Amino acid sequence: MVNCNIEIDQVVEMEDLSVTLGLLPNCIFPVKNYHSEIDTNDEVDTVILSALKQILESGEDFVNNLNKEKELQLVKDYQPQNEEVKHLRVLLHGPAGAGKSSFINSVDSVLQGRVTGRALTDTTSNKSFTKEHKTYKFHKGPGTFYPFVFSDIMGIEEGTGNGVCVEDIKLAMKGHIKDGYNFNPHSVMSEDNPKYNMDPTLEDKVHVLVCVIDAEIFKILSDESMRKMREVRLAASDMGIPQLAILTKIDEACPEVKRNVRNVYKSKHLKKLMDELSAKLGLSPNCIFPVKNYHSEIDTNDDVDTVILSALKRILESGEDFVNNL
Repeated sequence: MVNCNIEIDQVVEMEDLSVTLGLLPNCIFPVKNYHSEIDTNDEVDTVILSALKQILESGEDFVNNLNKEKELQLVKDYQPQNEEVKHLRVLLHGPAGAGKSSFINSVDSVLQGRVTGRALTDTTSNKSFTKEHKTYKFHKGPGTFYPFVFSDIMGIEEGTGNGVCVEDIKLAMKGHIKDGYNFNPHSVMSEDNPKYNMDPTLEDKVHVLVCVIDAEIFKILSDESMRKMREVRLAASDMGIPQLAILTKIDEACPEVKRNVRNVYKSKHLKKLMDELSAKLGLSPNCIFPVKNYHSEIDTNDDVDTVILSALKRILESGEDFVNNL
């Protein structure tokens, strides 16, 4: 928005000024400046503040869009330096219904510039909707893909015989589980299963482990669910695999963020949640990323894109460090 300090008399209407300057009428603000007054006036202050508010919001929009484009370009330019790895592999795990599949769709939406829904989701149950091991590639252009993939698996649930077996997650991290394997909550995958990969390559193995957790409910997760997630994290540590966490549904957990996603890093409530999650999982706070997934939106949004890209960029950096240090 251009800030033009133009005197308007009774003859010139804002519509005429709009035509003259080529500005939209809602970008033109009538203001009375102080000049001979001794004291301020509430009504004068109000019109000045109205203009100032729009100036600041327009500037913030501009800066945020620059940040989004910069991070998006970094993702577009990314290429693994290790010649053995054509696609960096990211494994998503966490409680059922936390938003793992939605995060995959959200990343795809940012990269495609439109809301997508390739990974099927379910909003009506707290049971895992994903039943099989599935790898998602992201289209970059006609016949080409980004050099990273996301693996989606069954969610963690409370109780024996519910949700994915922790040992199966460990097998997935080691690259032993092929796409299409249907997880059995009652038993661990056996080596004689047709979907068991006996000789995984570096590209088959997981390079980044991402725990996806619902910001609204993680505090009431059972001790058993937290124990399972921590066991997975410790196994990843033994393998040297970097671990990050995605805190989803932040707009539902925090009214400030629901009003404006830009408040994500200003929210004291979210900061407290991230600190609590850090203590429970044993992850450093700078490895936890608050994210709003796309779920009911029709179009993408720059502010939502920015927080998703921030998490994605860190995921890729962590994976790149891992494969380069092998």
